[in-house]
Amino acid sequence: MTIARLSAFSVLAAATLTLTACGPTNPPSEVGSAENSASQTIVPSERFFTADQFTYANYQDVVVNHAALDLDVDFDRKVLDGAVTLQFTRLDPNATTLVLDTKDLLIKAVALETDDGWMPTDYTLADPDPMMGSAMRIDIGADASQLRIIYQTSPEAEGLQWLTPAQTAGKEKPYLFSQAQAINARTMLPVQDTPAVRLTYEASLRVPEGLLPLMSASQDGQDANGNWQFSMPQPIPSYLIAIAVGDIKFKAINDTIGVYAEEYILDASAEEFAETPMMEVANTALYGPYRWGRYDLIVLPPSFPYGGMENPRLSFMTPTLIAGDKSLTNVVAHELAHSWSGNLVTNSNWRDAWLNEGFTSYVENRVMEELYGKRRAVMEQVLDLEGMKRAISEAKRPELTHLKLPDDMQHPDDAFTLVSYIKGANFLFFLEDRFGREAFDPFLKSYFNAYAFDSITTEDFLGFMDANLRNTYPNAVTDAEIAAWVYGPGLPDTARKPKSDAFDEVAAASARWTSGDITASELPTDDWSTHEWLHFLNGLPTLTQAQFKALDEAFGLTGTQNAETAFAWYMQAIKGDYEPAMPALEEFLMTVGRGKFIYRLYGALADNGKADTADRIFATAKDGYHPIAQRRISDILEE
Repeated sequence: MTIARLSAFSVLAAATLTLTACGPTNPPSEVGSAENSASQTIVPSERFFTADQFTYANYQDVVVNHAALDLDVDFDRKVLDGAVTLQFTRLDPNATTLVLDTKDLLIKAVALETDDGWMPTDYTLADPDPMMGSAMRIDIGADASQLRIIYQTSPEAEGLQWLTPAQTAGKEKPYLFSQAQAINARTMLPVQDTPAVRLTYEASLRVPEGLLPLMSASQDGQDANGNWQFSMPQPIPSYLIAIAVGDIKFKAINDTIGVYAEEYILDASAEEFAETPMMEVANTALYGPYRWGRYDLIVLPPSFPYGGMENPRLSFMTPTLIAGDKSLTNVVAHELAHSWSGNLVTNSNWRDAWLNEGFTSYVENRVMEELYGKRRAVMEQVLDLEGMKRAISEAKRPELTHLKLPDDMQHPDDAFTLVSYIKGANFLFFLEDRFGREAFDPFLKSYFNAYAFDSITTEDFLGFMDANLRNTYPNAVTDAEIAAWVYGPGLPDTARKPKSDAFDEVAAASARWTSGDITASELPTDDWSTHEWLHFLNGLPTLTQAQFKALDEAFGLTGTQNAETAFAWYMQAIKGDYEPAMPALEEFLMTVGRGKFIYRLYGALADNGKADTADRIFATAKDGYHPIAQRRISDILEE
């Protein structure tokens, strides 16, 4: 059920249940007794129920617990072809129908396991919705607990990108990778495609000779028949099911962490991500043990539309992070942090996406401070706040700047703005400031432990905080302050106001240059980090063509290999109509598929009188972009 906004504060503060009595069930092998020794007041997951409007699944009646995939990876037809066996549990003992999410799947047959073997069963596919696909209703009878679906994906599946050899670095072998978040797992298999449902999975894959398959699971090698075997024993939401297949090599960083990539970028990636083990140590010290076995990363082809994707055991990463100086590895810290916030404790629906992304952005910043010092952490806080304020100003409506997003949200993509990430992180900074780290750090550690391998709502978190933090420190924060953060628009007045001395020095130097006191070559940039360059470029006033030329000649900004710096420079070049940068901008848009960069660059072109240029570039670049990026850019250019 949906709970009124402030009811959690009063209802949950009075809760008296203990963790051992009613906490979420954790896999015994994954959680040490020492981590569970503290009595924590929590409420079971059924306390608050927020329906997920982006699924057809009847997961309150029947829940899928396990999926076993048996698939051929067919590059010629660009399909996954095979079967999935689903194990399920009836929460309603009288339920005789299982409803799954599907999108663009060819269903060939469905059978139930019975005492007489596998028997065909009736099913229906509803008319497809352009966003959500088709509801698949299956007759599961009265006794069955397992069914098998023989199916095939579509070559146009939004969750899968099939690259030809020409679209890879090696130019000899094809490549496949998936992106299931937010609701694209249903384009890969019939499933209850909602983060409210967690399942374990295993897979047997057949791929062309010479290609290596990987999944968000334990990589168990090949069996006697040459099938590649995978297993994920921890329960995960469907959006974390992932696959990559290609001419992929591996390089170890330590015994439990390594990097997969195409050979051209493997060594550079391993060097760039060499400090990942330090990040894991810092996370573990703050928030408890890493519970997923190995932690590997894979650097995908440039068309990957995100900075990273937190697929458990195997984070997917963009090659735009390989800057050569480890300056962009906060993205690695972010994806690793998801091993606690998001993968371990998950938002149960996309209205609560800040529980995944806000917590992770907070943890990321804490880890960056632990490893690289407060100076860098504060710079990142300032840059993040600048981006979030822009996102708030560009929001389609005020409700989309709430942490708890509205129940009439039109698309789950609406959840993935800097509001969820940075406003969410800043809510936690606010709580940290009010309660103090000496209280807040153990509280967060207990939160991750209490809800490990569970999917929860915003109200679950607020209730846990009431019972385990606010009850001890009742005067630290008020209901009204929390409501302003969670259920109110924009950035509350109580937000932390980070101040970077480094950025103050950059701003002073910038003012001296723009006023003519010093030349571009006299700017004191020798020790500037990427963060300082971004603050400088983002804060530039309207430049003359001579000033653009002077900066470019002094620092070689056009064509720079640092993707973050290049993006900031090209945004300025578009607004200032600096034509010498346009060929390099076009090359950037042709070779980089990361949405963070290309969405805003296309938007800037369209907004600054260059819509024809944007349309022309997109027409050429489109086939190299991920289907998600294609859809997003089409929407931008049609606005």
